[in-house]
Amino acid sequence: MRSQSTSHVLMIRPVRFGFNEQTASSNAFQDVEMADKTKEHAQDEALDEFDEMVRLLQAVGVDVLVVEDTPEPHTPDSIFPNNWVSFHFNGTVITYPMQAENRRLERREDILNLIEQKFYINRRIDLSAFETEGKFLEGTGSMVLDRKYKIAYACLSPRTNEDVLDAFALQMNYEVVKFHATDEMGRPIYHTNVLLCIGDLFAVVCLDAIADPDERFIVRSSLETSGRQIVEITHEQLRHFAGNMLQLRNGRGEQLLVMSTQAYDSLTPRQVDTLDDYCQILHTDLHMIEGNGGGSARCMIAEIHLPEKYGAL
Repeated sequence: MRSQSTSHVLMIRPVRFGFNEQTASSNAFQDVEMADKTKEHAQDEALDEFDEMVRLLQAVGVDVLVVEDTPEPHTPDSIFPNNWVSFHFNGTVITYPMQAENRRLERREDILNLIEQKFYINRRIDLSAFETEGKFLEGTGSMVLDRKYKIAYACLSPRTNEDVLDAFALQMNYEVVKFHATDEMGRPIYHTNVLLCIGDLFAVVCLDAIADPDERFIVRSSLETSGRQIVEITHEQLRHFAGNMLQLRNGRGEQLLVMSTQAYDSLTPRQVDTLDDYCQILHTDLHMIEGNGGGSARCMIAEIHLPEKYGAL
């Protein structure tokens, strides 16, 4: 049985992090007021937050491949690599079509070459040509993958197009669970991974964000059928990035659940107790990255599920 979690991850260390004007219209989590107040020091504080998260993961035994961003071209969201690439058990690497033009510059061949030194890559799928049709699918932001049962959950939005979803499903032999999700203001939620986290034995989800009762039933039923305990979060907790968690494991096979401190502080004691039964909870302060970038802990991590080359450098 495939595992939902991995002990190998890719993270991109920022050099020119900041508020991205090109993504703000579809990402309600980006805080314009905060961006105005912090633009002079956003990079420095984001770098501190990034380095502390890497230190936290490495301290518990996660293999973190840290790649430095480059000053040029300017990619203010490069800290979120899970949107442009995903890595799979069967040796497949997929690159994705991105809505913002400056985010398309994040796709870097040198990063894939670096990963191939340690992991087997036997198939490359490039979906980025859909950009010419104005159709987008931003990796494991747009989709939350149940890797054990090969189900892709996706809330449709300007960044998550059905045609590209279907292309992904055809190439990877995945079932797709499509639905619509909105915040309390009725705005489409830009990425599925801010409302849903799937672990080996649990799922954290904001079902209240799925207004259509039939779609809500389908999502709940699919998660329950896969044998997972559902931990429901509220709209308010979603705003604090409580849906943007990721289960990992360390080299000893111990299960970990990574989130921001803001997300952790929004959880109830009962929710914490439930999640703690499955994983060791790790959290770290990411307020600068969250406010300017509109993404949190999960967005910063691209899981590497590729077969490992044992003995590789």
